[in-house]
Amino acid sequence: MNQVATTELKKIFEKNVFSYPKPVSFIEKVVRYTTEKDAIVMDFFSGSATTAHAVMQLNAEDGGHRKFIMVQLPEATDEKSEAYKAGYKNICEIGKERIRRAGKKILEENSEKEGIENMDIGFRVLKLDESNMTDIYYSPDEYSQDLLARLESNVKTGRNDLDLLFSCLLEWGLLLSLSHSSEKIEGYTVHNYNNGDLIACFEENIPDSVIKEIAKKQPLRAVFRDSSFANSPAKINVGEIFKLLAPDTRVKVI
Repeated sequence: MNQVATTELKKIFEKNVFSYPKPVSFIEKVVRYTTEKDAIVMDFFSGSATTAHAVMQLNAEDGGHRKFIMVQLPEATDEKSEAYKAGYKNICEIGKERIRRAGKKILEENSEKEGIENMDIGFRVLKLDESNMTDIYYSPDEYSQDLLARLESNVKTGRNDLDLLFSCLLEWGLLLSLSHSSEKIEGYTVHNYNNGDLIACFEENIPDSVIKEIAKKQPLRAVFRDSSFANSPAKINVGEIFKLLAPDTRVKVI
């Protein structure tokens, strides 16, 4: 079975980038006989993402809408390996690229099949990390002018909008697999998660006019960051705007 699986992987990558992969046909058979067409399939040792490949292949064959969750530690590849030379520095990179290539290949091979254009081959990559918020617990002897300057922002440096957005989703217990879009309102980036389940803007010094446009959408939840407002009165005014235009929206400032 390993030889078959290795050959399958070579057809996708044109080189041997992973040792001892699982055969797609075997995993596909297991999924076929043990799940419904709308199941969520999890592989906690996903390796080269054979399970994701098998789920997409089976969906193309029987019109299913199965979803997959692949979990894999970012184990480094050997510097002498074909994978490393090809640019895949860890196993996760191999898995992600396999899902991309396999999904594209499956769509091409089934292009004449009715409804294939509606098949979803997209995926999101999430990783476990520390909190986005800065550590604020210091003893008196640790305080300095430099430290006080760094505490002006409560968000760690290097964190982007999506980091903040997905941490909010986790805190509110929302699914991480739903639709996400973004738009510009007066030049400010506004994120809309699942058509109004949550709307967020993490820009600094957001004017009232933008807050009003967000409130008019009447989202279930709205999130801003502390630095989105110039001062406390501006922050209080946000609550008043939502009370007037979207009284049922839960507003949060991080």
